[in-house]
Amino acid sequence: MKYIIEAYGLKKVLNNKVVLDGITLKIKEKETFTIIGQSGVGKSVLLKLIIGLMKPDEGEIYIKGEKMDYDDDIRWNEVRKKFGMLFQGGALFDSLTVGENLLFVLDSLREELSEKEKIDKVKTALGLVELEGTENLSIASLSGGMMKRVALARAIVADPEVVLFDEPTTGLDPITTANINELILNLKKKLNTTFIVVTHDIKSAKYISDRIGMIYRGKIIFVGNPEELEKTDNPYVNQFIHGLPYGPITSETELKI
Repeated sequence: MKYIIEAYGLKKVLNNKVVLDGITLKIKEKETFTIIGQSGVGKSVLLKLIIGLMKPDEGEIYIKGEKMDYDDDIRWNEVRKKFGMLFQGGALFDSLTVGENLLFVLDSLREELSEKEKIDKVKTALGLVELEGTENLSIASLSGGMMKRVALARAIVADPEVVLFDEPTTGLDPITTANINELILNLKKKLNTTFIVVTHDIKSAKYISDRIGMIYRGKIIFVGNPEELEKTDNPYVNQFIHGLPYGPITSETELKI
């Protein structure tokens, strides 16, 4: 079994609050692994630790079997070139066109490519998200769903080995959410890469994921496939996935992973 990401004992304290408290997690190559949990439990913090944008207080990260040194900025800059990122708000540049947003990534990460090769990659990426011929459109002219697709095209344009999704369906209506979920599934089949998704949208998580991990009180309290998620006897997981009011969980229950 090959793991592309391995995290061991990750701890992070922010503003005197323990956000992550000993996270250990292994993500397989070419799987879609989704991290779920209540807002504010540290899902996005975990993503930042995985790509070295934040340093853990304790713990280790291995990428493709290599232990990462958080003080080695040069190595991290090289490793990040293997990652694509879909930010929660899209993070598109309003002053640039759709095509220019994608070219910005290629100019930064794929300097070895010729201008023609970069333009071809932009067209390919936009085709993969069903936005052919939109290179010259302004960002302001796009709908919310189109913006999300452009952001996704930008995340995959440089041929990353891992794509990170931070709340890919937040703020979208149910139909657009369903379309984005279908697009993520189709991209997974075509790209054959590793997807790591952070979301609190449990319906989307069950639809797109090979495996799902849930964070509660800084710990991973569940890892399994969508079917196992439905069958778990962990009461907190059941409360979350069925949208029930939160209730107390004993320490004995929390250990029942």
